[in-house]
Amino acid sequence: MSSEVENKYVIFKLDKEYYGIPIENVLSIEKMGKTTRIPNAPDYIKGVINLRGEVIPVINLRGKLGMELEHFSKNSRIIVVTANEIVAGLIVDSSSEVLEIDKESIDKPPINERNEFIDYISGIGKIPERLIILLDLIKILEY
Repeated sequence: MSSEVENKYVIFKLDKEYYGIPIENVLSIEKMGKTTRIPNAPDYIKGVINLRGEVIPVINLRGKLGMELEHFSKNSRIIVVTANEIVAGLIVDSSSEVLEIDKESIDKPPINERNEFIDYISGIGKIPERLIILLDLIKILEY
């Protein structure tokens, strides 16, 4: 059973790039809804949502990764994820598909001591016609 989901990733877009997170960490994908702002929260925390009775913090992934913040569109989605017993929503520009990426097709992330963005990357998935940046969810959720 575990080998079936081991190499599957939920793929989404931020700007023009494709990103992936392991499917076993994804609880659901929701349409953008109203969030409740949290006072004194970091800029990348959009607020919290009530999802089926559970209050979940929502992270604007563009802000977390140091990208320019955009207005949300009808394609924007909240990917509800869990890692190390932390549950959070990640706002992405659009969610596209689930892909299987073989371990042999995943390169180590680029190394750059001064660039924080690299910290959040677990690898680069290579599939025909595109590269997919695989995110390290634990590092994104625990900072």
